[in-house]
Amino acid sequence: MNKDYTLPKSERLKSLTAVRRLFKDGASGFVYPFRYMTITEDSTTPSIEVLFSVPKRYHKRANKRNTLRRHTKEAYRLNKETLHEAASSSGKSLDIAFVYSTKDILPYKTIEHAVRRILAEVVGHM
Repeated sequence: MNKDYTLPKSERLKSLTAVRRLFKDGASGFVYPFRYMTITEDSTTPSIEVLFSVPKRYHKRANKRNTLRRHTKEAYRLNKETLHEAASSSGKSLDIAFVYSTKDILPYKTIEHAVRRILAEVVGHM
């Protein structure tokens, strides 16, 4: 039972058109400290693509933005298996964006708890 805890390039949301469509047409929600957007589609090959953002508006220093982004990626990477199981069983493709939207620099435990709650909500809506 070897779990895949990596975050390969194929799972990152890079396409500008996909990002624009996600922010324009996607469903959004808020779990402190994240605002998140999701968009699902029926697909023959289920895939999940994810985007992480920490706006410069709230954190001017790049090292703080990078730390928060790294913590968010780590929390997602360790808890993504429920999302992958749900996507493969329902046959849907999912794009999701995590936007860190508070000025506070929170500890990793809080970030991980928020990411888990977001993933549970997304799985519930699939």
